[in-house]
Amino acid sequence: MKNLLSSIKISVPEKIFLKDPESSDLGKRIIGNSILLIDEIGFDNFTFKKLGAKIGSNESSIYRYFESKHRLLLYLTSWYWAWIEYQLVFATSNVPDTTDKLLKAIEVVTQTIKEDYDFSHINEVKLNRIIINEYSKSYLTKEVDSENKEGYFVIYKRLIKRLREMILDVNPKYNFASSIASTIVEGALHQHFLKEHFQSITDCNEEVTPTRFFKELTINAIKSK
Repeated sequence: MKNLLSSIKISVPEKIFLKDPESSDLGKRIIGNSILLIDEIGFDNFTFKKLGAKIGSNESSIYRYFESKHRLLLYLTSWYWAWIEYQLVFATSNVPDTTDKLLKAIEVVTQTIKEDYDFSHINEVKLNRIIINEYSKSYLTKEVDSENKEGYFVIYKRLIKRLREMILDVNPKYNFASSIASTIVEGALHQHFLKEHFQSITDCNEEVTPTRFFKELTINAIKSK
């Protein structure tokens, strides 16, 4: 899978950015260092001025790629979900049994992330922490409906629809395939957050992973009828 992934360009909806950051060394440094800085200080404290100081570039140069830090967050989250989607597709493409395929897909979207050296300018482990801690800030806005119409969340929704189809392959009569598919993706982020910060209100720990929880939850739910 790694050899295949290394030849793939992760595609993000073009309306999110003004200039493709993958098209230049500066753009890649903006992406790579924004991940490091947001992971360090949080999205609320993150500014283009601070990022410019970190990469040794004018703040105005960053605005040539993104019109706001919100758009930058949309880019980072879209890149992440596209990266997860590619892994899901490759991990499940040669799995004939529908239940095994669904379980493998759940594993991909809920697992603890390891760094992928095929994308040297992006630290996926730190990006994953940003997704866990900050992803909701990309859509809990007044502009969410208009941004949704513009296609900013198309990759995220496509990933959930892939899970939905796998659930229906296991049980075509299950009535809540979309709901449980979105619960798996969003719930995994929440359980990872609870595991790190509120251990008293989750059963996930070093032995019990979110992956194990969502595999059991999903199979019990869709095969109960």
